[in-house]
Amino acid sequence: RWERGGTPVHNILRGLWVEVVKPILETLELLKVSQGAESTLPRIWWCPTGPLSFLPLHAAGIYGRGVSETVLDYAVSSYTPTVSALTSRLKGPALMVNEKSGLYLISQVIAPGANPIPGTSREVQSVHTLVSGTNVRVLKHEGKAVSVQKCLKNMKNYTSIHLACHASQNANEPLQSRFLFHNGALDLGTIIRENLKNADLAFLSACETSAGDEKLSNEAVHLAAGMLAAGYHQVVATMWSIGDRNAPEVAVDFYRYLLKDGDAGGRFDGSNSAHALHHAMQALRRRLGESEESLLAWVPYVHFGY
Repeated sequence: RWERGGTPVHNILRGLWVEVVKPILETLELLKVSQGAESTLPRIWWCPTGPLSFLPLHAAGIYGRGVSETVLDYAVSSYTPTVSALTSRLKGPALMVNEKSGLYLISQVIAPGANPIPGTSREVQSVHTLVSGTNVRVLKHEGKAVSVQKCLKNMKNYTSIHLACHASQNANEPLQSRFLFHNGALDLGTIIRENLKNADLAFLSACETSAGDEKLSNEAVHLAAGMLAAGYHQVVATMWSIGDRNAPEVAVDFYRYLLKDGDAGGRFDGSNSAHALHHAMQALRRRLGESEESLLAWVPYVHFGY
């Protein structure tokens, strides 16, 4: 359903709301929650197939013109590549070794064959400063200090990772999808073979880390699904390229929310990451307004996993 004079993005989100998402919420009898009570919002998991795999169900709604109604008012959205991927997490809660608990941060401003993304350095530095003010273990590597082997080692030594870098997806060979470093590239196949028993949260602040492939729209072929397969219980990713300017703000708001109740004796817990991302997106939305440009800044962010 198209609104005369509406932008393409506004009309797509409106159509998703009217035709797909609102009927589901009504069937589930979910009630709208007032602003400021986001922590009480229920969770909802989307498992789209076909063309719906490319559309932002988590942002469906009517925006602007003084009156808005969106899925964000009713629930905190997550995605799962398959139903079995979600049920397996429900059957077996995460058991992590406390001494491995912590956050490993990587930023790569420059990678061969890719445009520079200077905001990644500010993003990682801001998060490092925030987390360093707590008892949580945190380690930061940037630029030439990052290598494939060093990254793999620290993925074993830290339960959570934040990757602020370029990424490349390979729909034909999903395990060859990779994160691009100044010195080399880290592919999904290598990560999965590491058997990361203590993995908890992965924040993929890279381009199109949850984008599927048109020819394989019913298959989970993106980096976010791969990180779930590698053992991470929660993954934050993006559906399309994100703004270098806004990414640091989203990341800081996200981690500040995760740490708002304290660090539990130095333990870093990503189990509330879906609510944290919801909070960060709403904060950016309030700062930017509801123009098409503003929507394109926060809508790409998605949460996968439990």
